[in-house]
Amino acid sequence: MGKDEEAEFEEELDLDSAGMDDDDDDLVLDADAKDGGGLLQSTSKRVRMIFSVMASPNRIDILRILNSKGPLTYSELKSLAGFKSKKESGKFAYHLRKLLRQSLVALNKSERRYTITNLGKLVLSLARQIEERSIIESGKMYVRTSHDSIEEFNSHKIIQSLVREGSLPLELSQKITEEVENRIYKFQTTYLTGSLIREMVNNVLLEHSYEEYRNKLARLGMAVYDIQEMFTIVENVQNGAEDILFKTGKNVLAEYLLTNTLPKDVADSHLSGDLHITNPGIWSLVPDVVFLSLKELIEEGLQLGGKSLGVSRVSQPKTLDDLSIILPMILSLVSKEASQEIIIDELQAVLAKTSKNLGDIEKSLLDIFKLSSTSISYDKTSTIISFRLVLSTDPKITKVILSAYKSYLEMTPLSKIGLVIDYEKGKISEVSDIISTIISLGGNVIFSKGSCSTNGILKAEEKHIGTSIKLGSITINLPRLAFESNKDETYFRARLALLIKPAIDSMVLRKKDISDLTRRGINPLLSKNTQFMQKNSMSLILNLVGLKEAVFSILGHKDDKDGQEILYKVLQTAVDVASKKGKEAGVNVTISMVDTDGISRFTTLDSEKYGKNSVQNSTSSGLYSQGFSINSTNSSDLTPKNELISQYSKISKILNGGLLLKINFDKKSKTTELKSVIEKMGSLTSSFKPILHVPVCGNCGFKGDKLVDKCPTCKSQYIL
Repeated sequence: MGKDEEAEFEEELDLDSAGMDDDDDDLVLDADAKDGGGLLQSTSKRVRMIFSVMASPNRIDILRILNSKGPLTYSELKSLAGFKSKKESGKFAYHLRKLLRQSLVALNKSERRYTITNLGKLVLSLARQIEERSIIESGKMYVRTSHDSIEEFNSHKIIQSLVREGSLPLELSQKITEEVENRIYKFQTTYLTGSLIREMVNNVLLEHSYEEYRNKLARLGMAVYDIQEMFTIVENVQNGAEDILFKTGKNVLAEYLLTNTLPKDVADSHLSGDLHITNPGIWSLVPDVVFLSLKELIEEGLQLGGKSLGVSRVSQPKTLDDLSIILPMILSLVSKEASQEIIIDELQAVLAKTSKNLGDIEKSLLDIFKLSSTSISYDKTSTIISFRLVLSTDPKITKVILSAYKSYLEMTPLSKIGLVIDYEKGKISEVSDIISTIISLGGNVIFSKGSCSTNGILKAEEKHIGTSIKLGSITINLPRLAFESNKDETYFRARLALLIKPAIDSMVLRKKDISDLTRRGINPLLSKNTQFMQKNSMSLILNLVGLKEAVFSILGHKDDKDGQEILYKVLQTAVDVASKKGKEAGVNVTISMVDTDGISRFTTLDSEKYGKNSVQNSTSSGLYSQGFSINSTNSSDLTPKNELISQYSKISKILNGGLLLKINFDKKSKTTELKSVIEKMGSLTSSFKPILHVPVCGNCGFKGDKLVDKCPTCKSQYIL
């Protein structure tokens, strides 16, 4: 349709408003007034006029389109309403004029767009109610479907669904449908829902022991009570509606994973507590830990292909200002493509290339950190963006980065940014002053000779810079295996080997799903801006917890030289079995001992199964041990030949996926103590992470050592 037609129509509307149109509907209300019928009669006539407008399916369609699409131009509305030929232009104009006269549709003349009015919405709702009630009153049986429509009940659709969705044989589908249909007619109701019919079908399938078919046909979701609880208990919601939406979606996808994706034995092992799957809701969507090269990430600018079309495409940064624009965008986008952590190399080199002014670099980097703090979080624990700083590279730039990070921590309650301090060829003493302050402010810092995550996951055996992806999220409960082994160490290791095989099989399926979805654009930055698909740089990690409790407390070995040899033998068994099974499956599989969110779940489930006293007697803190832990107050006595250091060194050499060594500090520790301890630990170990809990007010965000029982600013007792 040309502009002349639209202009002509609007000109006619203007004539209408001037009272110059001779259409027979024009003077109805005026005639009522002259007849002396009064307001009541005038209102009655107006209602009749509105009902006459509703009598046309075309006009109802126009209202529905505007209600769903929002404001539309004349040509857009005409096309969507199905009036596409020139011959139908007059017919469309006639229907639209009717709606405008009765104030069911309004024209915004400045924007030249048509919108549905509140009266139009009321009329549309009334039409829908009349339609539904007329169907129900007909005496037939009807179904409200999941597509917002009401249809007459048709048993053939159940058969089709069973064959298409559940892969049931046709004959079995017909038998199940016949039984369901009989039950439906016994209800003696005229009103059903699609979800109710699906529940009945699933009940019949379960009664006939067809659980596998039932799982394929089950409707995934949340109970009404659980949804109400989410809206009622919002104190722990950190990111607004985002958190509620993510939680709802993850619950659905987690249920799908456990009922339809994972092998049944692995799903059962997770539910029973033999192992734990972290983030099951995004298991098949994104990897856990990703190591990236910043140069590789930005060398061609922001490449997203046909994804995230609302995001500006930015070219390769050549100046510090360019980097200040593109880096926060990349960090925010890439945080969506990993569930736990992104570790970025070469920040020092990129910063040095864009500017020589250290003051400008620090200011821009602080702005980059602040802007990146708005990235989304899939869970209560945010995806960490960590920068690996090599101490042997450009010490001036390194100190500028540390200073900017310190300033960022001073204004951020909970940091989403971490640092990996690589001291393989550098000296910790050169940066220990500022890093001790960073730790006291709640900084997320790990020291390592080589590249790793802030949770201790090793990048790879090779030292090259580039993309490397780690799929973990499966943790094996060693105390559970020990409880089930009747204090037989050989049987314990055999059970461990048996559990590793299906765990690897499930991880291989996960690798295939993530690779396929990434290739198809689910993770556009990984797909477009890196070469990980070509390099096949995706490896698998199985995590172990509760090693000491399993060997010393439950199996009953003494914590002496012989007992420690048993402990090392258990780890070596895990590494050897994982390596062998991985090679058979064509993947690289490593074993780690790092922190997991499943630790409290393990102790709870084991307490319920074996008794609370049995679990408490086997632990020192009420929770199973994770990784390796040393109290900072004991560090002064440590030497290279000390038993703790020797044990750590032995375990770290056996484990090929990573070992998290935590140095626990009291919250009252001074920066001088922090400085002394981290310098000493650097001379004794190849990797360690200082742990100092800095309390944060969950109500106002205040943090610091003044926060004890309640917040000094807002007086809240909600302390994180």
